Amino acid sequence: MKFIIYDIEATCWEGRPPGTVQETIEIGACELDRFGRVQDHFSRLIRPIIHPSLSHFCRNLTKIDQVELNRAQGFTRVIEDFQDWIGVDYEEYILASWGNFDPKQLAADCRLHKLDDYWLDEHIDLKAQYQDIKGLSKKRGLKSAIKHEGYEWEGEEHRALVDAKNTVKVFQSLVDMWQY
Repeated sequence: MKFIIYDIEATCWEGRPPGTVQETIEIGACELDRFGRVQDHFSRLIRPIIHPSLSHFCRNLTKIDQVELNRAQGFTRVIEDFQDWIGVDYEEYILASWGNFDPKQLAADCRLHKLDDYWLDEHIDLKAQYQDIKGLSKKRGLKSAIKHEGYEWEGEEHRALVDAKNTVKVFQSLVDMWQY
């Protein structure tokens, strides 16, 4: 059994105008063994097709360079590579992310690109479980959870691999408490 702690970034706009469709533009992940030890990393940009040009808001938030994004491969290729990296068809794994946005967005992208999303079924919503484990009245953001667990945020926020690596800190600190 292994854990895949991952994060995605998606196209975004200030105020989220009606009728806009978000697409995943970056995925970052850490593979952990059953004891919570990091084994490997995955990080890729994904070229969007509906809104190929990032909004000014999204470029500022994510610091993703439009030129780099233009050179990136499409969703289908990147997700196939991600699934191969995970070992979807031959290894036991559980996906985990901070909140439920990430699996919902990946499922939406799978539908958009006419791909199966069965591989997303085994998922831990760390944000919701963290609230339960800590007995909090409301969910806590990742940066706040990092601080409350006694860690410091490392790297540029809103970059997928950086966010995944920071999520790993909280995951490791409570490795025996997650329910899956």
